[in-house]
Amino acid sequence: MVLNGDGYLDLLSGSWPGEIFLFKGGPDHTFGSPEMLRDKSGRIINIGGGVRNDQDGGLLITGTAEFEKTAEGDFVIYQGTRYESTAERPVATTGSASTVHPVDWDGDGDHDLIIGNFGGGVYLVPNEGTAKSYDFGKEKELMAGNGPIKVRGKAGPCVADWDMDGDLDLLVGADDGSVSLFRNVGTAKAPKLAAPIQLIPPGDASYGPDVPKEVRRGTRSKICVADWNGDGRPDLLVGDMASQKPDVPEPAAEQKAEHERIRKELEPMRQRYSELVQRLRGPSRPRTKAGSEKLQKELQEVRDRMMELHRKLPPEYETHGWVWLFLRPVR
Repeated sequence: MVLNGDGYLDLLSGSWPGEIFLFKGGPDHTFGSPEMLRDKSGRIINIGGGVRNDQDGGLLITGTAEFEKTAEGDFVIYQGTRYESTAERPVATTGSASTVHPVDWDGDGDHDLIIGNFGGGVYLVPNEGTAKSYDFGKEKELMAGNGPIKVRGKAGPCVADWDMDGDLDLLVGADDGSVSLFRNVGTAKAPKLAAPIQLIPPGDASYGPDVPKEVRRGTRSKICVADWNGDGRPDLLVGDMASQKPDVPEPAAEQKAEHERIRKELEPMRQRYSELVQRLRGPSRPRTKAGSEKLQKELQEVRDRMMELHRKLPPEYETHGWVWLFLRPVR
């Protein structure tokens, strides 16, 4: 994709915090340092990003932020503003998990942005500039059928002419591993999306010590459409995340007994860790700096001990990212 018309391929990436990052292409297939894309008003593009009050009386920042600990106190810096985090009003951060697909959605010759986010929504950020000078407008929630698009979390959009009728359709991966097709029943210059058709069902979301050893399709599907086998028909590549039991030898009886002893020691520590997190973040959190620091110190001690014990245990499961190929059948 050439975003700015200079002839060099650029790279766009979404992010967990939610901002869209541009890596400008240069000669010899090199890329510059990442920069956050902004809209025509100068606002950083992060759908669902920003600062808001949370239900427990603190501040929640959705986006890229930096933590700063000083003699004066603890601070979080977000988009040039410094927010003090106190026991009475703690500041926490999260993300909107953006996935971006650049495409000429309205057929006017420049690249628009199709962005999926954590909540499962999909948005159009129209390019109101040109192919040589992009200028992004305000995001618009994409509609399909009788309402806004909403998949089962962490929407991963991909735009392609799936039904080969000359206009662009929308395919969306979801957190549950499914892939849905939203056919364009409008035109190339005025897309209109139909209600979804599920192309790929949800994957296996199980994890923990009871997962099988066999490779199987998982969750968090991210997709790409390409003619993989050169037959002139679009195929589907689906990346995922899955857990499986490690294929390792069975431990000896003595090792099993030691592992069981460690697991029993971990049980009350896990419970204490959860209690401490709730006390630090919930409505009954300490209202003084000293009280907060005391709980944080204990939390760190419990965390360190848990990590020490976990290192003595064999892994109960492994997490992998697989890529699956779905070829279009010949009809």
